[in-house]
Formats: sequence, C-alpha cells, structure tokens
Amino acid sequence: MSKSLEIAKEVIAVEAKEIANMQKYLTDDFEKCIDDISGSKGKFIICGMGKSGLIGKKIAATLASTGTPSFFLHPGEAYHGDLGMIEKEDIVLLISNSGETDEVLKVVPFLQSQGNIIVSMTGNPKSSLALNSKYHLNTHVEKEACPLQLAPTSSTTACLVMGDVLAVCLMKIKDFQEENFALFHPGGSLGRRLLMRVENIMQDKALPVCAENTSIKEVVHVITAGKLGLAVVQDKDEIKGVIADGDIRRAMEENEDAFFSLKVSDLMSSSPLFISPKAKLIEAEK
Repeated sequence: MSKSLEIAKEVIAVEAKEIANMQKYLTDDFEKCIDDISGSKGKFIICGMGKSGLIGKKIAATLASTGTPSFFLHPGEAYHGDLGMIEKEDIVLLISNSGETDEVLKVVPFLQSQGNIIVSMTGNPKSSLALNSKYHLNTHVEKEACPLQLAPTSSTTACLVMGDVLAVCLMKIKDFQEENFALFHPGGSLGRRLLMRVENIMQDKALPVCAENTSIKEVVHVITAGKLGLAVVQDKDEIKGVIADGDIRRAMEENEDAFFSLKVSDLMSSSPLFISPKAKLIEAEK
C-alpha cells in the first residue's frame, strides 16, 4: 500500500472514531434545544468565525432547505451593525471549538440583553461561551486528523455532523416531506419531478397517429416525422395502442424475412397505460 493511501485511511479512521464518540456527549440540552427551535416563531441564526463560520454557513443552508428558517451571520459584521438582523424571537447558535473566540463572545451581551435563546456548539462545556448559553451542544474531539493537532479537521467534521443531526431531527418532528423539499428546490430535478405536472411537458399537438392496418414502412415514416419515438394507434376517436421504434427494431431482428409484410397491429402494445394531464411527473415516472 502506498504512503498516501495509508495516510488517507488513517485520517478517515480518526475522524470516524471521533464522530462515533459524539453520541456519548448528547445531553438533555440537545432535546430541549430541539423543542425550542421546533416551537419557535422566529429564525434560527448561525454565527461562527473562521472554519467554524464556514461550517455554520453549511448548517444554515441545510436547515433553510429542510423547513427551518435559518441564515448565517458573520460575528464581525454582527458587531459592526448587523445585530439589527436578530429579532427577539430568534434563536442563535454560536459556534466555536474552543468556546473562547473573541469575535463570537462579543455578540453574547447583546443576545442576553435582548432575551434571545443562545445555543452554543463547542468542544469545551466549561468554556465561556458554553457557560453563557442556555443550551450547549458538545462537539468535543480527542484527536484532530491533522498530524500537528493544529488544523481543525475532526473538530470541524464533528460540528458539521451536529448540524446535520439538528436538521434531521427538526425535519422528522415537522414531518418534512419530499413535496416540502421540492418547494425550496424548484430548479432541481426533484423539484421538477414533484412540482411539475404531466400537462407541463406532454406533447398534445400534431401527434404521430396511425391505424392498426398501417404497414411497417408507412409507420416508420410516421414515427420519424413525429420525432417522439412512437406513434399512437387510433381507430376514429379510440386509442387502440402505441407502437414504438423499439418495437420495430426488435421485429426487424426477429422477423427479417417477413418484416415488410407486417402491420402495426402485429407489433403494437394494445393495452397502453393512461395518466391524467393533472398528475405530477413523479406519478408519471412510477
């Protein structure tokens, strides 16, 4: 095994062990914190400095997209005017691995004077930040993956996981479903499937149509001209079936000698599935 692979596996092992240890640090604070957030009429604001801030941005984005109104607030900007973005009913999560980050601690007096619920996420339950919070989420790690024990690695991963834990718990409590997720992601593939309806994408003009007694040669021209890869087999106003270019290709391979003597009725699917134009795309997909 190469040296780089050994290092990679060691880093994964170290961080995986620290994540597994997080379960033992969960306390009643976590449960009470979840209760307050789920029952809050305000926003859940995330604040952190440096690497903690980067993790905080991800946590806020995950929460906002899963039904918990949330945004990230930089502590430096907050201390220079953006504290006005925090309303009394908001709950604020302050992230600092040491619990002693000066820029984050400077925000605490304002939050206390305004009566905001303060949630801290630190690796030290005896830190200044933890002691000045209503709820503390312990993300302590014994070992960073960094060989110098300096660069935040295991500790930032622990914060990221705790953020996911918060988001998933709140999702389940609020019974957040696929349809709700799609509302916040209308531009994505999930939003398209869950919000769009059959009528939004179906073809209903100049459909390629043929009769049951149409010859194979004729129906090939119909399918080609229609550019949908199939033709609707119709008798007056009644749909009798569909014939696709795949049906024709298979027939050509299996009945090469008699291929041009075949009729549409020999190859068509005579019991096509139907769906309402008002049905959602996800129903059509199923």
